[in-house]
Amino acid sequence: MLDVRLAPAATSTADPVFDGSGDPRVLRDQAGKLARTLTGKRVALNEPGLSGPQLAAVVEGLVLGAYRFSLAPNPAGLKRIDLVAVSDTDGLERGLRQARATVLARDLANTPANVKTPAWLAGVAQRELTGVGVEVAVRDEVWLAEHGFGGVLAVGAGSASPPRLVEATWRPRGARAGTHLVIVGKGITFDTGGINLKPGDSMRLMHTDMSGGAAAFGALHAVAAGRVPVRVTVLVPIAENCFSGSAMRPGDVIRHVGGRTSEITNTDAEGRLVLADALAYSAARLRPTALVDVATLTGAMKVALGLRTGGLFATTDDLADALLAAGDAVGEPLWRLPMPSDYESTLVSDIADCQNSPGNPGGITAALWLRPFAGAVPWAHLDIAGPARAPEPDGVVAKGATGFGARLLSHWVQSHA
Repeated sequence: MLDVRLAPAATSTADPVFDGSGDPRVLRDQAGKLARTLTGKRVALNEPGLSGPQLAAVVEGLVLGAYRFSLAPNPAGLKRIDLVAVSDTDGLERGLRQARATVLARDLANTPANVKTPAWLAGVAQRELTGVGVEVAVRDEVWLAEHGFGGVLAVGAGSASPPRLVEATWRPRGARAGTHLVIVGKGITFDTGGINLKPGDSMRLMHTDMSGGAAAFGALHAVAAGRVPVRVTVLVPIAENCFSGSAMRPGDVIRHVGGRTSEITNTDAEGRLVLADALAYSAARLRPTALVDVATLTGAMKVALGLRTGGLFATTDDLADALLAAGDAVGEPLWRLPMPSDYESTLVSDIADCQNSPGNPGGITAALWLRPFAGAVPWAHLDIAGPARAPEPDGVVAKGATGFGARLLSHWVQSHA
């Protein structure tokens, strides 16, 4: 991650680049574009008086704009920026925390699948989160079977790498009484489509199919690092959806946490199967005051909203409004979509409670499919299939995994403090 430091003494006579009274959203984007053009290992920017939300936004933008993913031992590129004549350490730290959330999400999602097995992802998340005071439990396939996680086990059945569930809890002293936010992130480390095999071109970026889980981990890291006094639990069911003799088949019926059953009509509609278990477990065991899931779930959402905006489905207006406001504040926009009951008939199965691939409109029917698993808890579903990946860099957006959702969810949690 880019090292950004403050240099209170004026050692540069260059004119300021950023307007300290400007809109943080604009400054963040400007900083991202600037960072992409800077050359050399270390650069100084003369920014007298830059502070507060403006400084935090500039720091976020610089870090995210300079981001490059590489597994090379000594990658080239910008390493450090000194902000000259700036002394607001609080603003610097706020910006770095938010940027680090997105960088963590990007790094996890960009890591290739030959490295990123379910056990590897769970282990890295545990190391990163325990380092900032989060309690992390990693559940293996034996625990998943004992607790009825039929969806996670079915999706992971075709892989040589068994599935995992990460349950990470931030329970700070002085947390706001009566508030417990739960975030569920999809953690498919690679998606071949299973027996309903994807075409080769559609498989190329499927190591990023756990971008929802990565965003959830990143958000929790920022919350804990900032000591936000709100109780938060993150659940990420992790599996690899592979094609093999042990893979789930079309026509199989699986039983989820809580007993609801799904007929498999398309093995490539696997993300909802792992989310269903985690949502049902959350609603029954964790007693959340609000439950949000985040996932690269449907290609239909990319068609509907493009590559910059996430789809939002919610059962309450208050939850929807809070998430929309958080997305607007951090430059990760959402658009609310309906869940009309007219399409519930598409979920019907002759042999189970529902079938897992109800068809078009794909984003809406996926949300309708998930809704029963959340129970009566205020629930929102974020489908980030479009903005989670970018073909080209622009502003703070990086090529490849973008980390979309990490700063949004962090900001949403902070709004409850």
